Amino acid sequence: MGKNLVIIGGGAGGASTAAEAKRNDPSLNVTILEKGNFVSFASCPTPYYIGNLITDEKKLVARTPERFGKDGIDVQLHAEVMNINLRENIVETKDNRRFSYDFLVMGSGVSAFVPAIPGTDLPGVYVLKNLDDAIRIKKWLHENNARRVVIIGGGFIGLEMCEALHAANIATTIIHKDSLPANRWDPELSSIMVEEMKNHGVEFIAGAEASSIEKGTGTSLVVTTDKGRYDGDMVLLAVGVRPNTALAKSIGLNIGKTGAIAVNFAQETSLKNVYAVGDCCESWNRVSRSWVNIPLGDIANKQGRVAGRNIGGNPLTFDGIVGAQSFRLFNLECAATGIAEKEAAAAGYSPVSNITWGSAMAPSLGMRKIGLKLIADKSSGRLLGAQAVGVAGAVGRINALSVALWTELDLDQIGYLDLAYAPPFSAVWDIIHNAAQALRREI
Repeated sequence: MGKNLVIIGGGAGGASTAAEAKRNDPSLNVTILEKGNFVSFASCPTPYYIGNLITDEKKLVARTPERFGKDGIDVQLHAEVMNINLRENIVETKDNRRFSYDFLVMGSGVSAFVPAIPGTDLPGVYVLKNLDDAIRIKKWLHENNARRVVIIGGGFIGLEMCEALHAANIATTIIHKDSLPANRWDPELSSIMVEEMKNHGVEFIAGAEASSIEKGTGTSLVVTTDKGRYDGDMVLLAVGVRPNTALAKSIGLNIGKTGAIAVNFAQETSLKNVYAVGDCCESWNRVSRSWVNIPLGDIANKQGRVAGRNIGGNPLTFDGIVGAQSFRLFNLECAATGIAEKEAAAAGYSPVSNITWGSAMAPSLGMRKIGLKLIADKSSGRLLGAQAVGVAGAVGRINALSVALWTELDLDQIGYLDLAYAPPFSAVWDIIHNAAQALRREI
């Protein structure tokens, strides 16, 4: 009889672990405990589901419980884990189900941060963390014939949601505590994002702190800030997430400086035969040379495969990340990778940077504006980070620069990279070449 693998959480990391472990060791008895209604769901596309760009929620589920069952993996939905008994190797759920394990995987994900202001418990106030949240939000918008939504927070979720809601003919107001959205990007680049939002009718309220949410007329709500009051048929709280580590702490797992579960390169925690994957745990940043917590589905999937391989007896390491991220904002591609100046200085580098503006195609064919920021180490010339915003080509260039970060290329090497050239896609000297050579000259 095979050993028992119990996975807490059926998101990207947990589901990936289950599939990979069973693939590598078919004798394993694999059980996924998920407190929600779905497993193996994609959270990142949920704004587009809410905005009707994706009409069928089933398209956001990679594998159903029934499909897992055909592969010999038992999925238990509505199974909220309340206790882990280390002495008996037993996991206990809220409804008193008990599951014994030889291997335990923490895939508990994150919780949306809810600001400590009055009114966050009112009907029509939501967070967006998973597919269950998205279904509830979409239902509320439809049933209440919503025409305006107030979003508190100008990060990834807030920006993606304003575009998705615009596609559904719903106006948005974004209330953001800082002067510009998407804090990771340089102000010169993020100011382009503000222009793009305004061009599409999005009201962006900068430097504003929400102090309360109150019930308005009918089903409407009112958000009070230090810069005024803003009405909406729904309020979305998009001010960040926190790793779910209560269970991990209850059994004494080490928690890293980020507040997420500490792991090694095999996804092992501080307790034998206990692993952690996905948004609830840390990843090694190859550029800053530090452990970080970046809750993204692609990272969770990779960590899950690594954990599954190791549990299944086919060792593999997860060698880290460089911090590549991207999102779309109406007609803009926004992407970044690596670290910025502040992080670089904290990591012991001497950062220098520049911003280069150009076209994503040969000028003879027209102008497709793109801005590219590079950050490098002054003493070595090594690339440390990059940010890009443009109507085309931003994500592709950041992907190329992510490979440069992974392989620790310096500016001289990047300035002469062999990149695919054709007039519809770049000039003879790509903006990557121009930016790298310009920063090299500054150094």
